[in-house]
Amino acid sequence: MHLARFPRVKICHAPTPLEFMPNLTKRLGGPQLWIKRDDCTGLATGGNKNRKLEFLVGEALALGADTLVTQGAVQSNHVRQTVAAAAKFGLRCVGVLEHRVPTNDPDYLDGGNVLLDRLMGLQIEYRPADTDMQAAIEEVGDRLRGEGAKPYLIPGGGSNPTGALGYAAVALELLAQANDIGLRIGRVVHATGSCGTQAGLVAGFAALNADIRVLGIGVRNPRDKQEANVHKLAEATAAKLGLKEGIARDAVEANCDYVGAGYGIPTDGMAEAVMLLARTEGIFLDPVYSGKAMAGLIDLIRRGAFRADENVVFVHTGGQVGLFAYKDFLTRAAG
Repeated sequence: MHLARFPRVKICHAPTPLEFMPNLTKRLGGPQLWIKRDDCTGLATGGNKNRKLEFLVGEALALGADTLVTQGAVQSNHVRQTVAAAAKFGLRCVGVLEHRVPTNDPDYLDGGNVLLDRLMGLQIEYRPADTDMQAAIEEVGDRLRGEGAKPYLIPGGGSNPTGALGYAAVALELLAQANDIGLRIGRVVHATGSCGTQAGLVAGFAALNADIRVLGIGVRNPRDKQEANVHKLAEATAAKLGLKEGIARDAVEANCDYVGAGYGIPTDGMAEAVMLLARTEGIFLDPVYSGKAMAGLIDLIRRGAFRADENVVFVHTGGQVGLFAYKDFLTRAAG
């Protein structure tokens, strides 16, 4: 897997730590729980999107772009990391934010990621819920080109074959770390939303012949749709990597039972997971992605889905800044 073939910039503090979680493992009675700390990638408080942006910004600069255009929900971690990358490389950044979560809470609308977006100089445009957001950034791109700019459009979550290369690289990094310490990984678990993280991991492990299963815990879509979207992107990523065999459909697994009432809407399970990690390991999850993913993992453990001696690696995708956007809910949950 020769990733140096692709344009890339250096953004991440990598390799990120792979840590054992002894207290959480003991509390839950197994499996053996490990955490890949991609909340520690560095730029703009870190997060998984920095992995994708190494390849996306590399491609943008290679194409001579002067502006990054992307989209996400109001509290988008991806948009926050994209404007940070733009600042680092002297690019303008336009973020189109969708009012995807039905709330008028000022903490959500103006705090957390939005505050950091503004501090970094993001040019924000808002759209109502259920907008075709890819079409929205294409319209912005057309307008910018008409003004003489050279925009590079990044889809939501940075999730296209170029962005997914970032998590093919993580597959390589994680496998090297596991080999160094003699860790046999039984399962990798993470939050799956825009699909790039899971697609990159699946394609990367396939290219490495690693035989490691990846379980995505969904945060938005029903299972059938999520798995189909991940598989399509994993196939495209594998093709970009030159993997002739492609990706088997059954290599993509998503559990979407922990979304709750909808994307970005908090759940009791998420609150429990956030507090449990904070109080056992001193690690903060986020309320939209890793919190719901960990809630799913905890519930599956309680249901006996893993062996007590199995090594499960949870990929922490970052986003802790979003906790401040859910202050009232989490304050009540914490008692």
